[in-house]
Amino acid sequence: MDVKTAAELDEKYIAKTYGRFDLAPERGSGAEIFDSDGKRYIDCGSGIAVNLFGICDEKWKEAVKGQIDKIQHISNLYYSEPQIRLARMLCEKTGASEVFFGNSGAEANECAIKAARKYGSAAGRYEIITLKNSFHGRTMATITATGQEEFHEYFGPFLEGFRYADPTPDSVAKCVTDKTCAIMIETVQCEGGVIDLDEDFLKWLDAFCQETGILLIVDEVQTGNGRTGYLYSYAEFGLRPDIVTTAKGIGGGLPLGVCMFFERCAGVLTAGTHGSTFGGNAVACAGACSIVERLTGDFLAEVRGKAAYFRANLSRIKKVKRVTGRGLVIGLDCDNGKSPKEMADACLEKGLLVLTAHDKVRLLPPLTIKKEEIDEACKILEEVIDI
Repeated sequence: MDVKTAAELDEKYIAKTYGRFDLAPERGSGAEIFDSDGKRYIDCGSGIAVNLFGICDEKWKEAVKGQIDKIQHISNLYYSEPQIRLARMLCEKTGASEVFFGNSGAEANECAIKAARKYGSAAGRYEIITLKNSFHGRTMATITATGQEEFHEYFGPFLEGFRYADPTPDSVAKCVTDKTCAIMIETVQCEGGVIDLDEDFLKWLDAFCQETGILLIVDEVQTGNGRTGYLYSYAEFGLRPDIVTTAKGIGGGLPLGVCMFFERCAGVLTAGTHGSTFGGNAVACAGACSIVERLTGDFLAEVRGKAAYFRANLSRIKKVKRVTGRGLVIGLDCDNGKSPKEMADACLEKGLLVLTAHDKVRLLPPLTIKKEEIDEACKILEEVIDI
């Protein structure tokens, strides 16, 4: 479908919740996407951090097709072999005790919020501290947890029990009360503007939670599954989370959210306290197994190498003030008088797909992006940013 037809039909039939770019992709492979006219684009958005191994990843397709030929859905009233296989893989790789499967990052974070409150319920603890500029989802609980006022407009009244801190020890400590059950963070605030939290603060927070008994929840929806060059970004800093959430890339393109519980929170959720009809769908889990099993130490080392190469080249662009984020979560803070949207539109015109986040251009390329594709992306970015 050509973009003009797509835009007209979209306007007629679909709710106006998205600001679309002027592109209707038709096919692709790896980090390449083509429209109906055959124009080629380098994909540095990967479906907002979803297509870890690129478009039409063969191993993922094989796993998904294989499961479809067996059974597409069975519900969580019965045992599911792909679900069990994925849960075991995640627990063995991370040290988690058990997992809950949902359909999205928001659902994974809803699960984390409920589990933290149930954990603290015996002591009357229900408050959760989150950070300013955070983003945790668009459901009523997760939008309340999100520390950005722009997401709160229109939707009040909100849930009680959330307090917002700056990412500093003093600010967090001042938010703690005798009702605090958990502190919820992202190591990189991706939707908040690709803001990477200070390493000293992260290590302080880890020690603080250990000392006080407050649960540490790490939201790895966008940073997880190898994107920062580590299986999950908290591992880079030696953090000891009690709950870790993830989604996006782990599903490879199908809806899947995961809430991982470590030792202190094992067994908190019991029969009837939480659930999901489609969560841990057999097809989605089969595809996810093909993703997670390839996130090996050698592969993650390659990701770190690509990230270092990409970042070094981006840093050489004259009007890039700073390159933020970690690994292949990349933010570009530019000093050229152009808005991020203007730069993203100009990149699109030249054959490069990028994203935006507040005042930055945001890059989330497939982890399998090739060196020559990185070079081509940097060339286009330089043309757009420095002109």
